[in-house]
This record gives sequence, structure tokens and C-alpha cells, in this order.
Amino acid sequence: MTSTKTTVVIIGASFAGAPIAHSLLKDVATVKVILINPSPTFYFSIAAPRIMAKPTAFRPEQYLIPIESAFKQYPSESFEFVQGWVTAINPEDKSVMVDGQTTIQFDYLVIAAGSTTPSTTRSDIPVPFKQSNADNMATLIGNAQQAISSASQIVIAGAGPIGVELAGEIAEAAQDQGKSVKITLVSASDRVLPMLKTSASKAAESLLTQKNVTIISSQAVTDAILSTNGTWNISLSKGQQLAADLYIPTTGVLPNNSFIPQQCLDVDGWVRVDHELRVQGGQNAPLPIYAAGDITNNSMRLSFKAAEQASVVAANIKNDILGSKYKRRVYDQGDSIMMIVPVGASGGTGQLFGMTPWSFMVKLVKGKDFFVSKAPSSIGAS
Repeated sequence: MTSTKTTVVIIGASFAGAPIAHSLLKDVATVKVILINPSPTFYFSIAAPRIMAKPTAFRPEQYLIPIESAFKQYPSESFEFVQGWVTAINPEDKSVMVDGQTTIQFDYLVIAAGSTTPSTTRSDIPVPFKQSNADNMATLIGNAQQAISSASQIVIAGAGPIGVELAGEIAEAAQDQGKSVKITLVSASDRVLPMLKTSASKAAESLLTQKNVTIISSQAVTDAILSTNGTWNISLSKGQQLAADLYIPTTGVLPNNSFIPQQCLDVDGWVRVDHELRVQGGQNAPLPIYAAGDITNNSMRLSFKAAEQASVVAANIKNDILGSKYKRRVYDQGDSIMMIVPVGASGGTGQLFGMTPWSFMVKLVKGKDFFVSKAPSSIGAS
């Protein structure tokens, strides 16, 4: 008997891919979802700064969630999880290749492969601010925690939210343990958190200074060399030299795009999508391929934006399969910045609806647990 199910293959099981899978499985009886991910676990990367700096703050099972546990309610004929790395997409015959050997056919494809960071992929001691593209998160995190807790001089490059949060967490952990750790935060901009209002930058700088973090602004790291004795020699753009036991770059974001056809990518390597989040592949006929989350060429790469894109893609695939019962939707990332930035557990800053929140509000909202209690619900696990 031939199957009448519509096969939707989703590449990536994080903040965009997992919600799309759930939405389709709940609303489309005739769908078969195949979810492909390199790792069997979902990493709640929002909490990465605290996870790295304070190894006992959370248990690993709080931030590493088994993906299959989030989909156990669906029958095997409707849902399949494939642990593997997608190595190629063939739009012509509507197939993906996994681990260079297994071919999986699709009716619709969703690319939600996300992004990574130079720090996550570095060869010496990765500090994983994102999911690695392998099944090794617990090891990577343990090694990073060990490196941070044993360092006495740390240079953090980049004063965006991750850099500021990490500096605050490491400084607070050192204070709590009565350890002397010299932490230097290097900002290429003339202030930390340059994407936020000046009042937020001032608040962050004040909180960091209280925690004895040294801030160097208006300079970028031009070189960072690890010498044979294990010391980092770091050069800044105005000629200043720094030495450190540990150097952590927090700047830059890299698309997980090694398997994506070149004609679908923009010049920077992100997937080109239209306002319906349909992938643009250069042909006249629209492809049955969508993309959501960090991998798209929408510039706001934030977890809540990935969730917004997920709901648009799910609605449009439901419309493709079921017709006008589901309205097509469009995505507009807007230009308002919503960001909460703890500087340790005691407070922080950010920007909400154009305002800078009070430090105690940041403590209550995110500083308490970095939203780690929301980790299971991020991928629909109970």
C-alpha cells in the first residue's frame, strides 16, 4: 500500500526546528516529520555564560535535553528522529544526504541548522556558546568549565551580551570563592553593549566595574597567539598587549551551511529567504524548501526570533498541505530590540520596548536562572 503521508524533513532540532515539528504533528494528520540533528540532545545555549562560569549552578540534565523525549507522544509512522549530519541537499530530486551515505526523500524541507561561533569551533579549548555539530556537548562544556575555573587571568573579546554576561558571571564566581581573577573585557566599540541605548551600556559598565572587571573600549583584538607555555599573547588595534591564561572570543557568528547549495546562500553564507521564509534558490519555480532561525539572512539571531519564524514556517507548510484552512503568514523581524542582560545573579541591564529595565527587574526575570527552567519547553519536552 502506498503511503499518503506528506514527508517534511527538518534539519536542526533547536529553537526553530523543534517547534515547527510539533506544530505540524499536532495539526496535520497526514504528515510524516523526519527531524535530523547531529546530537541526540538539545543544548539550552541561552544559559551558556552561567553554565561555563558556575559549574554547579545547574545540573547537566537541566540544559542538555534529550530530543527524542520531546516527541515521545507521536507514533513512529508520524515522527522519526535521525541522529546524523546532513551533508548535502538535492533540490532537484527532493532529497537530503545524511553522513554522506543515507538518502532521505522529502515533499517539504525546512532548514533550521542554526549558527555556531568561533569560540564553539576553536581547536584548543572550545567554549561552546552554541550547540556543536557533534555529539560531544557534555565533554565540551566540562572542559570549558575546567579551563575557566583554573584561570587567573582571562581576556574576553567582544562586549555584546554574551561577553558582558560571561564577564559578570566569571567575576561573581571568583568573588564568591574568594579567588583573585583578573578579567579584562575588550570592546571594539566605545562602550559595552553598543547595540543598546547608552543608559544600558552605562549600567552594564557600572556593574562590571563593581565586580572588578577591567573594560578596554575602542580597541579590537587583532591577534591572539597561544605560546608553548600555555600563555595567551593578545594584541589590540592600538598597539596594547595583554597576557592571559585564557582567551575567550565572543564575537562573530558563523552559519552552519556546509551542506546547503550555493545558489541558496547570500554573500555572507546565510540562507536567502523571502517574507514567507521560503528559500530562494535562483530558479523561477518556488522550491518546497523553507528556512527558519539563525541560518536565515534575517539579521536578528535571537532565540525568540527563531520561535517567531518557526510559527510562520509551520503555518505556511500547513497551508501548502491543507490549503486555505490555514492562512499564509509573513515574517518581519522589525527593528525594536528586546534584550535582557544579567551581569551576574545580582542584577543587570537590557532594553525592553525602548526602555532600560531596572537592575532588580533583570535579576528577577533572567538573572535568577538564565531561563534554564524554560529549556524543556523550548523544544516541547514536558
